[in-house]
Amino acid sequence: MEDRRQDNVRQSALDYHEFPRPGKLEVRATKPLANGRDLARAYSPGVAEACLEIKADPANAARFTARGNLVGVVSNGSAVLGLGNIGALASKPVMEGKAVLFKKFANIDCFDIEVSEPDPEKLADIVCALEPTFGAINLEDIKAPECFIVEKLCRERMNIPVFHDDQHGTAIVVGAAATNALIVAGKRFEDIKVVSTGGGAAGIACLNMLVKLGVKRENIWLCDIDGLVWKGRESGMNPEKAEFAQDTDLRTLGQVIDGADLFLGLSGPGVLKPEMVARMAKRPIIFALANPTPEISPEAAREVAPDAIIATGRSDYPNQVNNVLCFPFIFRGALDVGATQINDQMELACIEGIASLARATTSAEAAAAYSGETLTFGADYLIPKPFDPRLIGVVATAVARAAMETGVATRPLEDINEYKRKLDGSVFRSALIMRPVFEASAKADRKIVFAEGEDERVLRAANAMLEETTDIPILIGRPEVIEMRAERAGLPIRPGRDFEIVNPENDPRYRDYWGTYHELMARHGATPDIARAIMRTNTTAIAAVMVHRAEADSLICGTFGQYRWHLDFVRNVLARDGLHPVGALSLMILEDGPLFVADTQVHNDPTPEEVVETVIGAARHVRRFGVTPKVALCSHSQFGDQSTHSGKKMRAAMEILDQRKVDFVYEGEMHVDAALDPELRERLLPENRMEGAANVLIFAGTDAASGVRNILKMRARGLEVGPILMGMGNRAHIVTPSITPRGLLNMSALAGTPVSHYS
Repeated sequence: MEDRRQDNVRQSALDYHEFPRPGKLEVRATKPLANGRDLARAYSPGVAEACLEIKADPANAARFTARGNLVGVVSNGSAVLGLGNIGALASKPVMEGKAVLFKKFANIDCFDIEVSEPDPEKLADIVCALEPTFGAINLEDIKAPECFIVEKLCRERMNIPVFHDDQHGTAIVVGAAATNALIVAGKRFEDIKVVSTGGGAAGIACLNMLVKLGVKRENIWLCDIDGLVWKGRESGMNPEKAEFAQDTDLRTLGQVIDGADLFLGLSGPGVLKPEMVARMAKRPIIFALANPTPEISPEAAREVAPDAIIATGRSDYPNQVNNVLCFPFIFRGALDVGATQINDQMELACIEGIASLARATTSAEAAAAYSGETLTFGADYLIPKPFDPRLIGVVATAVARAAMETGVATRPLEDINEYKRKLDGSVFRSALIMRPVFEASAKADRKIVFAEGEDERVLRAANAMLEETTDIPILIGRPEVIEMRAERAGLPIRPGRDFEIVNPENDPRYRDYWGTYHELMARHGATPDIARAIMRTNTTAIAAVMVHRAEADSLICGTFGQYRWHLDFVRNVLARDGLHPVGALSLMILEDGPLFVADTQVHNDPTPEEVVETVIGAARHVRRFGVTPKVALCSHSQFGDQSTHSGKKMRAAMEILDQRKVDFVYEGEMHVDAALDPELRERLLPENRMEGAANVLIFAGTDAASGVRNILKMRARGLEVGPILMGMGNRAHIVTPSITPRGLLNMSALAGTPVSHYS
């Protein structure tokens, strides 16, 4: 059975690399090449202009070519992780994989270059000759001690960052993990004894990094395949190892392990024995990083030291020391400021950025990617997970700042905070377009009540609100359930201390709430008994009553259940004094920009007057995002070519809009392709009133609007903000069950904006 499973895993990996096309990379053009004019600009004669600009000033290469965002991953395949010296060609899948990680985690373009050259000086010559092509070089899987020579020569001769990830990437992540492990253990770098196994590139780099972090060199005991590195030893030595030679008569790992605070293993399986762990210091820190089999299994270590703090190189144990936490982001920061090197200060900034993230509250996105794992800072969570989207903003910004402070940045940033916001926006696609909303929300302290307060997504959104906004969350739910789920999710917030709770089962305001509901609904069939039952069981109705009583400014509901069910209770309680549901507007954030879609939820078959209300409401809300509305009224009819029901409706709506003389651009009735393709629209109706693509699509019914919304979400990878319930004075918003914690945070910012800011 086990053999069959391994065969399946092997075949699955091979199929992944072979199909639907061989390899993991392709090259795509970033500029159009559709006609002779494009060709003349892309190549001869237009390309000459860019060449001459770079000839006049080499720094212009970052303006006119991809070099400023291009990294070369270079290897000779002499020390491929877990495989050894397999040669340049066989290493290509690994290097392609590294390029994929650069692109995935930091949007850095990458060429993998495999060189059949074992001689370190000749390899360095080849790498140095590539400097005009790349903004930085990542050396990969080159064996020690040759890797030290290659990196040293390249760093001396090249004016771009050269980074041997096996050395420095590993050292940075180990440094971050060690920083936090010592905090958990209550120890300090300057006081600890370190015993290390493995004298290769990664091992030496990690020890050098620990020295930079404060470990005393005399407290470091390095062992390799020949035993302890001691002064006078000749076998298997090189200058890098000699830096850690001890003046002692001890010769083996077993002889030097006594009292060690930190074991650092970058060697092989089974090197550290349980009896050795038993002789380490109290609360030992064990980094057993050999892959795939560590120097000691966490289970074996904990049998003799239950309080041990353990990290491995494996993803199936807590605290995986993974270079992907580092290298994409240190290169991102270095490239963005045009750094000429990656220096110690940049590496230390990277360490602190990674370590600080683990100590902060876990992001909702990381929690979703690692469902079922406890991501709370402590012995089993020393470093963030690779898919934590905050890494790029925190780490790359720290690296860029250090590069500028140390004078190696050739293109310093004018505003480091704006740079971080852009990086965050590249991951949280809603971040940039939501900024005007968050800024408006920050000008007021509004109370937002969440009807489904026990939902983990709501808890994460509430935690983010407290960290990122001035709004005040109120949660409806059972206190013991909310507290248990917050603790399980690793969130620091607690009911009663950080936010108010309304407990449907036992709240002193219950009588007031059912009395208010009965007063509002007495002539709509709600008896006192019904009012009492609803105020015990219907959290949306409770939230609406709270807003009606001015105990909250806005409500958010809908994380489960059907939209119209929630809408009925919102309408019954809050649709007063001229307020009524006009329509639901969804902002879809796409790769080429935002697109607004309405009405996705409220009116199945709206009248022309209701369409007009939706159009006007949408235009008003679009401006909240700093976007100038260009509204297309969409139907099956195209500028009067068919007398369909939807066409007649949209024509009638156009006539009403013409009479109202609104202050935004609108056009219709038309197909969606005409709305989004200006050239097509110009051919169909040369005198149409809209320039460019529409950014607001209004449909003649919810079936069409909701269908387009879902297609954009599922097939075009659109990120939804909304639905935004228009016409209710920002007193209520009903989301859908697919919403994420980030989506709830965005909705809370919308709800947290006073109407005066956008009406």
